[in-house]
Amino acid sequence: MPGKTSRDVLSKKDSWFLVLKKNENYGVGECSIIPGLSLDNVDQIESELNQLCKDFSMGNQINIDKYDLFPALKFSIETAFLSLERNNSPFHLFDSDFTNKQKGIFINGLIWMGDIEFMEKQIRIKLKNGFNCLKLKIGGLDFETEMSLIKKLRQKFSPDDLEIRLDANGAFCKNNALEKLERLGNFFIHSIEQPIMPNQQQEMAKLCELSPIPIALDEELIGVNLSSEREKLLDTINPHFLIVKPSLLGGFKDSNEWIHFAEKRNIKWWATSALESNVGLNSIAQWVSTKNNELRQGLGTGMLFSNNIQSPLCIEKDAIFLKEHKKWDLNFFTRQA
Repeated sequence: MPGKTSRDVLSKKDSWFLVLKKNENYGVGECSIIPGLSLDNVDQIESELNQLCKDFSMGNQINIDKYDLFPALKFSIETAFLSLERNNSPFHLFDSDFTNKQKGIFINGLIWMGDIEFMEKQIRIKLKNGFNCLKLKIGGLDFETEMSLIKKLRQKFSPDDLEIRLDANGAFCKNNALEKLERLGNFFIHSIEQPIMPNQQQEMAKLCELSPIPIALDEELIGVNLSSEREKLLDTINPHFLIVKPSLLGGFKDSNEWIHFAEKRNIKWWATSALESNVGLNSIAQWVSTKNNELRQGLGTGMLFSNNIQSPLCIEKDAIFLKEHKKWDLNFFTRQA
């Protein structure tokens, strides 16, 4: 299904899989790119991966920190080595009730942009499937039309019955963003992601101070690699939430640092997948499952693909699970190795 945001419409999605083999064990990592959002230079990814594989085959030390300008590639490297260390269980990366198939992770229901009929159809399906937290991507339609949709939704469901999250993907202009946020604030919105484009820290700080809706930073975090810069950004803007996307931020180590800095400032967070296949989605879900984060995560995007890799991941009602009866398509990865 095509995914539309205020930035672009995605009808396909490219990913590269890094497969490392050592004796009889292998590890798998996914390098997943969102055009126009990921920092990685797509034209250089294959050459970087080829050189890395050569270095690995020759036993050379791999310096993961040199890939700061390739966060998706860095994520794939980190995941592949973590996977390799698991010996005969390359897809069991972390231990938790989720990874032991005893518990699911609650997620939000993602509503993609489109015409009003398309969005209403998605909403009906999500509600019928049992979701009581919806995340609506806004900014692609006329604002009054989007307001009408949200108003209609809130008239049917109280805040106790339905949590509404919004994601503007930077669609609002800094000159009228506060006015729009104040109008949306009448509908008991849980949060709104990235109301204005990133790299406008003073304007974003003002919105976080004055907005009746809690603001979450998303794109704002991409490309901020130094620890000092991360802390300065959080101190300057003082957001209510962070959206943590490992494949856009450089992997789990970098994501963990963002989380550490956020929690030190009492800033809440949740993690979101970034259109990875089931390989990347599995690793992110397992990582999140160790965090004891009770907020709903954004981990439903892997089900959008028509040609995904078979895996135990399954969405039931409003949670994602690893199912005993579903298996990985191991042939895909052993052929690559």
